[in-house]
Amino acid sequence: LCCCEYVDRRGRRNHLAACCCDCEELDDGCDRWLTCKSLPPGALERIADTIADRLRVPWFSGAVKINVSLVPPLVLLPVFLHVAALHFLLGLIILTSLPVVVLWYYYLTHRRKERTLFFLSLGLFSLGYMYYVFLREVVPRGHVEYSQVVTLTCGLILMLAALSRAKKDPGYLPIPAGNEKPSHQGLPNESIRGSSSGLHGVSGAASSRAVNGKAKGYCRMSAEQPAGVKKDWCTKCQLVRPARAGHCRLCGRCVRRLDHHCVWINSCVGEQNHQAFILALSFFTLTSVYGITLTLHTICRGRTPFVALFYCPGAYSDYSSALSFTCVWYCAIVTTGMGYILLIQLLNISYNVTEREARLALRDNTGRRLLGGLVIDTGQYNRGLLCNWGHFLSLRSSPPQHSAEDIV
Repeated sequence: LCCCEYVDRRGRRNHLAACCCDCEELDDGCDRWLTCKSLPPGALERIADTIADRLRVPWFSGAVKINVSLVPPLVLLPVFLHVAALHFLLGLIILTSLPVVVLWYYYLTHRRKERTLFFLSLGLFSLGYMYYVFLREVVPRGHVEYSQVVTLTCGLILMLAALSRAKKDPGYLPIPAGNEKPSHQGLPNESIRGSSSGLHGVSGAASSRAVNGKAKGYCRMSAEQPAGVKKDWCTKCQLVRPARAGHCRLCGRCVRRLDHHCVWINSCVGEQNHQAFILALSFFTLTSVYGITLTLHTICRGRTPFVALFYCPGAYSDYSSALSFTCVWYCAIVTTGMGYILLIQLLNISYNVTEREARLALRDNTGRRLLGGLVIDTGQYNRGLLCNWGHFLSLRSSPPQHSAEDIV
Protein backbone atom coordinates (compact mmCIF):
# COMPACT_ATOMS: atom_id res chain seq x y z
CA LEU A 1 0.00 0.00 0.00
CA CYS A 2 1.15 3.53 -0.73
CA CYS A 3 0.79 6.20 1.94
CA CYS A 4 -2.70 7.19 0.69
CA GLU A 5 -4.16 3.71 0.28
CA TYR A 6 -5.90 1.53 2.82
CA VAL A 7 -7.99 -1.62 3.15
CA ASP A 8 -11.52 -0.74 4.28
CA ARG A 9 -13.75 -2.64 6.68
CA ARG A 10 -15.10 -4.74 3.81
CA GLY A 11 -11.62 -5.88 2.80
CA ARG A 12 -11.46 -3.76 -0.36
CA ARG A 13 -8.52 -1.57 -1.36
CA ASN A 14 -9.37 2.14 -1.42
CA HIS A 15 -7.68 5.51 -1.80
CA LEU A 16 -8.04 8.65 0.31
CA ALA A 17 -8.97 10.68 -2.76
CA ALA A 18 -12.09 8.52 -3.14
CA CYS A 19 -13.35 9.08 0.40
CA CYS A 20 -16.61 10.62 -0.89
CA CYS A 21 -17.20 8.06 -3.63
CA ASP A 22 -19.51 5.04 -3.51
CA CYS A 23 -21.08 5.97 -0.19
CA GLU A 24 -24.46 4.36 -0.63
CA GLU A 25 -25.55 4.94 2.97
CA LEU A 26 -24.83 8.67 2.82
CA ASP A 27 -26.40 9.07 -0.63
CA ASP A 28 -29.56 7.31 0.49
CA GLY A 29 -29.68 9.41 3.66
CA CYS A 30 -29.36 12.68 1.67
CA ASP A 31 -32.04 11.59 -0.79
CA ARG A 32 -34.45 10.79 2.03
CA TRP A 33 -33.66 14.08 3.76
CA LEU A 34 -34.34 16.08 0.56
CA THR A 35 -37.60 14.23 -0.02
CA CYS A 36 -38.61 14.56 3.67
CA LYS A 37 -38.62 10.82 4.23
CA SER A 38 -37.62 9.16 7.46
CA LEU A 39 -34.40 7.19 7.65
CA PRO A 40 -34.64 3.41 7.98
CA PRO A 41 -33.60 1.84 11.30
CA GLY A 42 -29.83 1.72 11.74
CA ALA A 43 -29.10 4.15 8.88
CA LEU A 44 -27.33 6.69 11.08
CA GLU A 45 -25.15 3.96 12.60
CA ARG A 46 -24.13 2.72 9.15
CA ILE A 47 -23.31 6.25 7.99
CA ALA A 48 -21.24 6.84 11.13
CA ASP A 49 -19.37 3.57 10.60
CA THR A 50 -18.59 4.51 6.99
CA ILE A 51 -17.33 7.95 7.96
CA ALA A 52 -15.23 6.52 10.79
CA ASP A 53 -13.70 3.95 8.41
CA ARG A 54 -12.79 6.57 5.78
CA LEU A 55 -11.47 9.21 8.19
CA ARG A 56 -7.74 8.53 7.74
CA VAL A 57 -4.40 10.28 7.38
CA PRO A 58 -1.54 9.28 5.04
CA TRP A 59 1.19 7.12 6.56
CA PHE A 60 4.24 5.20 5.35
CA SER A 61 2.70 1.71 5.17
CA GLY A 62 -0.81 2.89 4.31
CA ALA A 63 -3.38 5.41 5.51
CA VAL A 64 -4.04 5.18 9.24
CA LYS A 65 -7.59 5.43 10.57
CA ILE A 66 -8.28 8.26 13.00
CA ASN A 67 -10.37 7.43 16.01
CA VAL A 68 -13.36 9.78 15.84
CA SER A 69 -13.47 10.13 19.64
CA LEU A 70 -10.04 11.82 19.53
CA VAL A 71 -11.23 14.75 17.42
CA PRO A 72 -13.75 16.62 19.68
CA PRO A 73 -11.31 17.39 22.55
CA LEU A 74 -8.61 18.58 20.14
CA VAL A 75 -11.00 20.94 18.35
CA LEU A 76 -13.65 21.98 20.85
CA LEU A 77 -11.61 22.52 24.03
CA PRO A 78 -9.46 25.44 22.73
CA VAL A 79 -12.47 26.98 21.01
CA PHE A 80 -14.64 26.81 24.14
CA LEU A 81 -11.92 28.19 26.41
CA HIS A 82 -11.15 31.11 24.07
CA VAL A 83 -14.85 31.94 23.74
CA ALA A 84 -15.26 31.71 27.53
CA ALA A 85 -12.44 34.24 27.94
CA LEU A 86 -14.38 36.89 25.98
CA HIS A 87 -16.81 37.68 28.79
CA PHE A 88 -17.58 36.62 32.34
CA LEU A 89 -21.09 35.37 31.47
CA LEU A 90 -19.81 33.33 28.52
CA GLY A 91 -17.23 31.75 30.83
CA LEU A 92 -19.91 30.92 33.39
CA ILE A 93 -22.16 29.28 30.78
CA ILE A 94 -19.41 27.28 29.08
CA LEU A 95 -17.65 26.11 32.25
CA THR A 96 -21.02 25.02 33.66
CA SER A 97 -22.08 23.15 30.53
CA LEU A 98 -18.77 21.33 29.93
CA PRO A 99 -19.07 18.96 32.93
CA VAL A 100 -22.68 18.27 32.00
CA VAL A 101 -21.72 17.31 28.44
CA VAL A 102 -18.86 15.10 29.65
CA LEU A 103 -21.11 13.31 32.15
CA TRP A 104 -23.79 12.84 29.48
CA TYR A 105 -21.27 11.29 27.10
CA TYR A 106 -19.96 9.05 29.89
CA TYR A 107 -23.40 7.64 30.69
CA LEU A 108 -24.11 7.23 26.97
CA THR A 109 -21.00 5.13 26.33
CA HIS A 110 -21.37 3.28 29.64
CA ARG A 111 -24.92 2.26 28.84
CA ARG A 112 -23.89 1.03 25.40
CA LYS A 113 -20.88 -0.81 26.88
CA GLU A 114 -18.55 1.01 24.50
CA ARG A 115 -14.85 1.75 24.89
CA THR A 116 -13.82 5.24 23.86
CA LEU A 117 -10.63 7.29 23.74
CA PHE A 118 -12.57 10.52 24.28
CA PHE A 119 -11.83 10.83 28.00
CA LEU A 120 -8.17 9.85 27.69
CA SER A 121 -7.61 12.31 24.83
CA LEU A 122 -9.54 14.99 26.74
CA GLY A 123 -7.35 14.52 29.80
CA LEU A 124 -4.04 14.44 27.92
CA PHE A 125 -4.90 17.36 25.66
CA SER A 126 -6.16 19.38 28.63
CA LEU A 127 -2.82 18.84 30.36
CA GLY A 128 -0.87 19.85 27.27
CA TYR A 129 -3.01 22.87 26.52
CA MET A 130 -3.01 24.12 30.13
CA TYR A 131 0.79 23.80 30.20
CA TYR A 132 1.00 25.70 26.91
CA VAL A 133 -1.19 28.54 28.23
CA PHE A 134 0.89 28.64 31.42
CA LEU A 135 4.16 29.00 29.50
CA ARG A 136 2.77 31.51 27.02
CA GLU A 137 0.51 33.71 29.13
CA VAL A 138 1.65 33.37 32.76
CA VAL A 139 5.43 32.88 32.73
CA PRO A 140 6.20 35.97 30.56
CA ARG A 141 4.68 38.22 33.24
CA GLY A 142 7.85 37.68 35.26
CA HIS A 143 6.28 36.60 38.56
CA VAL A 144 7.06 32.88 38.18
CA GLU A 145 10.58 31.72 38.99
CA TYR A 146 12.58 29.29 36.90
CA SER A 147 12.64 26.73 39.71
CA GLN A 148 8.84 26.81 39.93
CA VAL A 149 8.53 26.11 36.21
CA VAL A 150 10.95 23.18 36.59
CA THR A 151 8.96 21.82 39.55
CA LEU A 152 5.70 22.03 37.60
CA THR A 153 7.31 20.34 34.59
CA CYS A 154 8.73 17.52 36.72
CA GLY A 155 5.32 16.91 38.27
CA LEU A 156 3.79 16.71 34.80
CA ILE A 157 6.46 14.23 33.64
CA LEU A 158 6.02 12.04 36.72
CA MET A 159 2.26 12.01 36.20
CA LEU A 160 2.66 10.94 32.56
CA ALA A 161 5.13 8.21 33.57
CA ALA A 162 2.67 6.85 36.16
CA LEU A 163 -0.16 7.08 33.61
CA SER A 164 1.92 5.11 31.10
CA ARG A 165 2.42 2.37 33.67
CA ALA A 166 -1.28 2.40 34.59
CA LYS A 167 -2.15 1.82 30.92
CA LYS A 168 -0.35 -1.52 30.91
CA ASP A 169 -1.72 -4.94 31.83
CA PRO A 170 -4.03 -4.55 34.86
CA GLY A 171 -3.75 -8.26 35.65
CA TYR A 172 -5.76 -10.05 32.97
CA LEU A 173 -6.38 -13.71 33.66
CA PRO A 174 -4.98 -15.93 30.89
CA ILE A 175 -7.54 -17.11 28.36
CA PRO A 176 -7.65 -20.90 27.89
CA ALA A 177 -5.50 -21.98 24.93
CA GLY A 178 -7.38 -22.25 21.66
CA ASN A 179 -10.44 -20.63 23.25
CA GLU A 180 -11.50 -24.09 24.27
CA LYS A 181 -14.16 -24.37 26.90
CA PRO A 182 -12.48 -26.02 29.88
CA SER A 183 -14.43 -28.59 31.76
CA HIS A 184 -15.16 -27.83 35.38
CA GLN A 185 -17.29 -30.83 36.17
CA GLY A 186 -14.60 -32.30 38.37
CA LEU A 187 -14.61 -29.31 40.69
CA PRO A 188 -16.84 -29.48 43.74
CA ASN A 189 -20.06 -27.58 43.42
CA GLU A 190 -19.50 -25.70 46.63
CA SER A 191 -16.30 -24.11 45.33
CA ILE A 192 -17.59 -22.70 42.05
CA ARG A 193 -20.45 -20.35 41.35
CA GLY A 194 -21.79 -19.47 37.93
CA SER A 195 -21.47 -15.87 36.80
CA SER A 196 -22.35 -14.66 33.35
CA SER A 197 -22.02 -10.96 34.00
CA GLY A 198 -18.95 -11.07 36.16
CA LEU A 199 -20.69 -9.38 39.07
CA HIS A 200 -20.74 -12.28 41.50
CA GLY A 201 -17.13 -12.57 42.52
CA VAL A 202 -17.48 -12.16 46.29
CA SER A 203 -19.45 -14.24 48.75
CA GLY A 204 -19.24 -15.58 52.26
CA ALA A 205 -17.32 -14.11 55.18
CA ALA A 206 -13.72 -14.41 56.28
CA SER A 207 -13.61 -16.70 59.29
CA SER A 208 -10.53 -18.87 59.83
CA ARG A 209 -7.04 -17.95 58.62
CA ALA A 210 -4.94 -21.11 58.27
CA VAL A 211 -2.82 -22.54 55.48
CA ASN A 212 -1.58 -26.18 55.52
CA GLY A 213 -2.71 -26.44 59.11
CA LYS A 214 -0.60 -23.50 60.29
CA ALA A 215 -2.25 -20.29 61.31
CA LYS A 216 -0.81 -17.18 59.71
CA GLY A 217 -0.05 -13.92 61.50
CA TYR A 218 -2.65 -11.20 61.52
CA CYS A 219 -0.90 -9.03 58.94
CA ARG A 220 0.59 -11.92 56.94
CA MET A 221 -2.61 -13.78 56.29
CA SER A 222 -3.74 -14.13 52.70
CA ALA A 223 -5.91 -11.14 51.91
CA GLU A 224 -6.71 -12.55 48.49
CA GLN A 225 -8.45 -15.80 49.40
CA PRO A 226 -9.58 -15.95 53.04
CA ALA A 227 -11.44 -19.03 54.18
CA GLY A 228 -15.10 -18.92 53.23
CA VAL A 229 -14.53 -16.92 50.05
CA LYS A 230 -15.24 -19.05 46.99
CA LYS A 231 -13.78 -19.06 43.54
CA ASP A 232 -16.35 -18.68 40.80
CA TRP A 233 -16.79 -19.62 37.17
CA CYS A 234 -16.94 -16.95 34.44
CA THR A 235 -19.17 -18.05 31.60
CA LYS A 236 -17.83 -15.26 29.37
CA CYS A 237 -14.12 -16.13 29.58
CA GLN A 238 -14.77 -19.81 30.34
CA LEU A 239 -12.39 -19.99 33.27
CA VAL A 240 -12.32 -20.22 37.05
CA ARG A 241 -11.57 -16.89 38.67
CA PRO A 242 -9.65 -16.52 41.93
CA ALA A 243 -11.17 -14.56 44.78
CA ARG A 244 -11.68 -10.81 44.14
CA ALA A 245 -11.25 -11.23 40.37
CA GLY A 246 -14.02 -9.92 38.13
CA HIS A 247 -15.10 -9.73 34.52
CA CYS A 248 -15.00 -6.35 32.80
CA ARG A 249 -17.83 -6.06 30.32
CA LEU A 250 -16.04 -3.26 28.40
CA CYS A 251 -12.69 -5.03 27.99
CA GLY A 252 -14.24 -8.48 27.71
CA ARG A 253 -11.62 -9.99 30.05
CA CYS A 254 -11.37 -11.17 33.64
CA VAL A 255 -8.98 -9.16 35.82
CA ARG A 256 -7.32 -10.15 39.09
CA ARG A 257 -8.54 -8.00 41.97
CA LEU A 258 -10.65 -5.90 39.64
CA ASP A 259 -11.38 -2.46 41.05
CA HIS A 260 -13.20 -0.78 38.17
CA HIS A 261 -12.90 0.16 34.50
CA CYS A 262 -11.57 3.71 34.35
CA VAL A 263 -12.69 5.68 31.29
CA TRP A 264 -9.93 8.25 31.89
CA ILE A 265 -7.23 5.70 31.08
CA ASN A 266 -9.46 3.55 28.85
CA SER A 267 -8.43 0.45 30.78
CA CYS A 268 -9.26 -1.59 33.83
CA VAL A 269 -7.73 -0.91 37.23
CA GLY A 270 -6.65 -4.18 38.76
CA GLU A 271 -3.95 -5.92 40.73
CA GLN A 272 -1.04 -5.03 38.45
CA ASN A 273 -1.73 -1.33 37.81
CA HIS A 274 -3.68 -0.12 40.85
CA GLN A 275 -0.58 1.38 42.46
CA ALA A 276 0.36 3.23 39.26
CA PHE A 277 -3.23 4.50 38.99
CA ILE A 278 -3.06 5.97 42.49
CA LEU A 279 0.32 7.56 41.70
CA ALA A 280 -1.05 9.11 38.50
CA LEU A 281 -4.03 10.58 40.35
CA SER A 282 -1.80 11.90 43.14
CA PHE A 283 0.74 13.52 40.80
CA PHE A 284 -2.06 15.02 38.73
CA THR A 285 -3.81 16.53 41.75
CA LEU A 286 -0.63 17.97 43.28
CA THR A 287 0.67 19.33 39.96
CA SER A 288 -2.67 20.87 39.06
CA VAL A 289 -3.08 22.56 42.44
CA TYR A 290 0.47 23.88 42.20
CA GLY A 291 -0.13 25.26 38.71
CA ILE A 292 -3.41 26.88 39.76
CA THR A 293 -1.66 28.52 42.72
CA LEU A 294 1.16 29.92 40.56
CA THR A 295 -1.30 31.31 38.01
CA LEU A 296 -3.55 32.97 40.60
CA HIS A 297 -0.55 34.51 42.35
CA THR A 298 0.40 36.04 38.99
CA ILE A 299 -2.93 37.42 37.73
CA CYS A 300 -4.45 38.19 41.16
CA ARG A 301 -1.54 39.45 43.20
CA GLY A 302 -2.07 40.23 46.88
CA ARG A 303 -4.83 37.64 47.37
CA THR A 304 -4.76 34.08 48.57
CA PRO A 305 -5.47 31.45 45.86
CA PHE A 306 -8.83 30.46 47.36
CA VAL A 307 -10.05 34.09 47.55
CA ALA A 308 -8.64 34.90 44.11
CA LEU A 309 -10.49 31.96 42.60
CA PHE A 310 -13.83 33.60 43.45
CA TYR A 311 -12.87 37.28 43.55
CA CYS A 312 -10.24 38.54 41.16
CA PRO A 313 -10.90 42.13 40.02
CA GLY A 314 -9.33 42.91 36.70
CA ALA A 315 -9.18 39.31 35.55
CA TYR A 316 -11.13 40.27 32.42
CA SER A 317 -9.34 43.57 31.89
CA ASP A 318 -7.22 42.07 29.12
CA TYR A 319 -7.60 38.94 27.04
CA SER A 320 -4.42 37.28 28.36
CA SER A 321 -5.57 37.51 31.98
CA ALA A 322 -9.09 36.42 31.02
CA LEU A 323 -7.79 33.31 29.22
CA SER A 324 -5.51 32.42 32.14
CA PHE A 325 -8.34 32.89 34.64
CA THR A 326 -10.69 30.78 32.51
CA CYS A 327 -8.10 27.99 32.29
CA VAL A 328 -7.67 28.19 36.08
CA TRP A 329 -11.37 27.58 36.59
CA TYR A 330 -11.35 24.74 34.05
CA CYS A 331 -8.40 23.16 35.91
CA ALA A 332 -10.18 23.66 39.23
CA ILE A 333 -13.28 21.82 37.97
CA VAL A 334 -11.24 18.90 36.60
CA THR A 335 -9.03 18.76 39.70
CA THR A 336 -12.07 18.67 41.98
CA GLY A 337 -13.42 15.66 40.09
CA MET A 338 -10.09 13.84 40.09
CA GLY A 339 -9.53 14.73 43.73
CA TYR A 340 -12.86 13.15 44.64
CA ILE A 341 -11.88 9.97 42.77
CA LEU A 342 -8.53 9.93 44.59
CA LEU A 343 -10.25 10.40 47.96
CA ILE A 344 -12.60 7.47 47.33
CA GLN A 345 -9.67 5.31 46.21
CA LEU A 346 -7.63 6.13 49.34
CA LEU A 347 -10.59 5.35 51.59
CA ASN A 348 -11.23 2.07 49.79
CA ILE A 349 -7.58 1.08 50.21
CA SER A 350 -7.75 1.95 53.91
CA TYR A 351 -10.67 -0.48 54.30
CA ASN A 352 -9.26 -3.00 51.77
CA VAL A 353 -12.31 -2.92 49.52
CA THR A 354 -12.46 -2.47 45.76
CA GLU A 355 -14.96 -0.32 43.92
CA ARG A 356 -16.49 -3.44 42.40
CA GLU A 357 -16.94 -5.06 45.81
CA ALA A 358 -18.51 -1.87 47.13
CA ARG A 359 -21.07 -1.87 44.30
CA LEU A 360 -21.88 -5.52 44.94
CA ALA A 361 -22.27 -4.87 48.65
CA LEU A 362 -24.66 -1.99 47.95
CA ARG A 363 -26.67 -4.13 45.55
CA ASP A 364 -26.90 -7.07 47.96
CA ASN A 365 -27.22 -4.83 51.03
CA THR A 366 -24.33 -6.61 52.74
CA GLY A 367 -21.97 -3.68 53.46
CA ARG A 368 -21.80 -0.88 55.97
CA ARG A 369 -21.82 2.76 54.88
CA LEU A 370 -19.05 4.68 56.62
CA LEU A 371 -17.90 8.30 56.62
CA GLY A 372 -21.20 9.58 55.30
CA GLY A 373 -21.41 6.94 52.58
CA LEU A 374 -18.00 7.72 51.05
CA VAL A 375 -16.81 4.15 51.68
CA ILE A 376 -18.58 0.81 51.88
CA ASP A 377 -16.98 -1.68 54.30
CA THR A 378 -17.77 -5.25 53.27
CA GLY A 379 -15.97 -6.67 56.32
CA GLN A 380 -14.35 -9.48 54.34
CA TYR A 381 -10.83 -8.22 53.78
CA ASN A 382 -10.52 -5.39 56.31
CA ARG A 383 -7.59 -6.20 58.61
CA GLY A 384 -6.85 -2.76 59.98
CA LEU A 385 -5.36 0.37 58.44
CA LEU A 386 -1.69 -0.67 58.48
CA CYS A 387 -2.29 -4.20 57.24
CA ASN A 388 -4.64 -2.96 54.52
CA TRP A 389 -2.06 -0.50 53.20
CA GLY A 390 0.69 -3.09 53.56
CA HIS A 391 -1.35 -5.46 51.41
CA PHE A 392 -1.97 -2.76 48.79
CA LEU A 393 1.72 -1.78 48.60
CA SER A 394 2.67 -5.44 48.08
CA LEU A 395 0.15 -6.16 45.33
CA ARG A 396 2.63 -6.43 42.47
CA SER A 397 5.12 -8.35 44.61
CA SER A 398 2.57 -10.97 45.61
CA PRO A 399 3.10 -14.51 44.25
CA PRO A 400 1.50 -15.01 40.83
CA GLN A 401 -1.84 -16.70 40.56
CA HIS A 402 -2.12 -20.04 38.82
CA SER A 403 -3.57 -19.99 35.34
CA ALA A 404 -7.08 -21.14 34.60
CA GLU A 405 -5.77 -24.35 33.00
CA ASP A 406 -3.84 -25.22 36.17
CA ILE A 407 -6.90 -24.65 38.32
CA VAL A 408 -9.12 -26.74 36.08
